[in-house]
Amino acid sequence: MDAALGDMELLMKIRFVLTAAAAIAFTSSAMAAAPQHWSYEGAGGPTHWGELSAKFEACETGMDQSPVDLTHAVKAEPSAINFHWKKDADWTVVNNGHSIQANSDDAGYLTLDGKDYKLAQFHFHTPSEHAIDGKRFPMEVHFVNVAKDGEFAVIGAMIEGGGDNTLFDAVMDSAPAKEGGSAEIGKSDPASLLGSKDSFYRYEGSLTTPPCSQTVVWTVMKDPLKVSDAEIEKFQNLYHMNARPLQEIGRRFILEK
Repeated sequence: MDAALGDMELLMKIRFVLTAAAAIAFTSSAMAAAPQHWSYEGAGGPTHWGELSAKFEACETGMDQSPVDLTHAVKAEPSAINFHWKKDADWTVVNNGHSIQANSDDAGYLTLDGKDYKLAQFHFHTPSEHAIDGKRFPMEVHFVNVAKDGEFAVIGAMIEGGGDNTLFDAVMDSAPAKEGGSAEIGKSDPASLLGSKDSFYRYEGSLTTPPCSQTVVWTVMKDPLKVSDAEIEKFQNLYHMNARPLQEIGRRFILEK
C-alpha cells in the first residue's frame, strides 16, 4: 500500500513538472511571436530599437542609417528624378500609431537611374528628421516609393509655417485622432506637397523606422514648403515628437544639386 502511494506521489510530481515546463514553453513561444512595440521615447525608443527584435538589428548595427545632417555635401549633378505621380490620385488618411499617413493604391510612380518606384504613401515627422547644416525644421514629409525588388526611393521635404497648402490642410483637417482611424480625402496631387524640385541632396541610407532597412536612395529637397502654422499645430497635438535622432554619415557621400 505504501509503495503504491509512493508511486502515485511520484507520478503526480512528474505530471506537475511537465505541466509547468509546458506552460513556460508556451509563454516563451507566445512572447517570441508577439509583435515588438517600438516608439520614439522610453523603453521602446530609438536607442532600444535594435534590442526589440532580431528583425530590427540594422537599427543598432547598420553603418548607413538615416536620417543625417545634410552638411559637408559635395556639389554634383546627381541623377534627375522623372516624376510620373498622378495629379488625381485617391488618398486615404490614417493614424498608424506612429504618424499621420496618406495611402493610395494607384498614385503613379517615379523613375530614378532607370528603375521605376511606385508611390505608395506619404507621412510626416516632427521635428524634421533630417537637418540641413545643423538646422531642423518644424516638420518633414516623406514620400515613400517602392520598386518591385523591394528597394525604396524616398523623397523628403522640409515643412515650416508662414504659408498655406491645400493638400496639407486637407490631410490635417481629416487626420484621425485615434490610432487605427482613417478618412478619405478624395483626389489630390501629391506633388503639391513637394515644393521646388530644382535643388536637393542625395545619399544612400535607410528607413528611419524599424526595421531600418538599408535599401533607400534618399532625395531631400533643399527648399522648405510653407504651410499654415495652425495646421502644423494640429499635427503636433497628435504627435508632439516622432523623429529619429540624427545618425552618423560615416564614409558616405552627400551629393548636392
